[in-house]
Amino acid sequence: MRNPYEVLGIKEGASEEEIKRAYRELVKKYHPDQYRDNPLAKLAEEKLAEINEAYDYLMKNRSSSGNGYRSYSGSQWDNTANSNNIFNEVKRNINIGNIKEAEDILNRHNVRNAEWYYLKGIVFLRKGWYDEAFSHIQTAVNMDPGNPEYRSTLQKLNMTNVHYRYNPYRTRTHNSDLCDICTFLWCTDCFCECLGGDFISCC
Repeated sequence: MRNPYEVLGIKEGASEEEIKRAYRELVKKYHPDQYRDNPLAKLAEEKLAEINEAYDYLMKNRSSSGNGYRSYSGSQWDNTANSNNIFNEVKRNINIGNIKEAEDILNRHNVRNAEWYYLKGIVFLRKGWYDEAFSHIQTAVNMDPGNPEYRSTLQKLNMTNVHYRYNPYRTRTHNSDLCDICTFLWCTDCFCECLGGDFISCC
C-alpha cells in the first residue's frame, strides 16, 4: 500500500477533519456515477479502492495521543520491493514462455499498479488476446503516462492491432490468416525484447 497521506493528497500529521475533507472530495471525484460509459471507469474504480484503503488505515491507526496520526514509515506501507520481485518473476516466466504461471502470479498479486496492468497486457498479447492486451496497456499508460516503455509498447500495439480493432467484420482468407500469424509473431518478438528476452532469435 502506498503512503496513505500521499493517496489522499494531504500532509503527514493532518487532523481528522482534514483527512475526512480530503476523503470526501476524492470520493466525489472518483465515484462510479462520474464514470458511467467512460473508458476510464475501471481506472477510477481502482483509484477509489486505493482511497478507501488509505482512509480506513488512517482512521484505524490514530496515535496514542489521540490528536494525530502515525507518521509515514516506508516499512509500514511500501510494498515496492516485494512488488518488484514479483514482477521480475512474472517477466522471467514470460521470457521462457511460461505464460500460465506468469498470469497466475499476477492474479494472486493484490497491488494493481501500472506495472501490473502492463505485464497483464503482455500476458494477454502472448495469448493472442489483442483487445484485452490493448486495454490493459492503455490503463498502464493512463496510470503512469511518463513511462516511456509503456508508451512505446502501446504505440507498437496500436500500429499492429489497428487491423483487428477497426475491422471486426473483415472477410478472412488464407492470405489474411498468414498475415495475422506474421503480425502476431512480430508483435510478440517486439514485446519480448522490451522485457529483455527474445522470441525470434534471428530478428
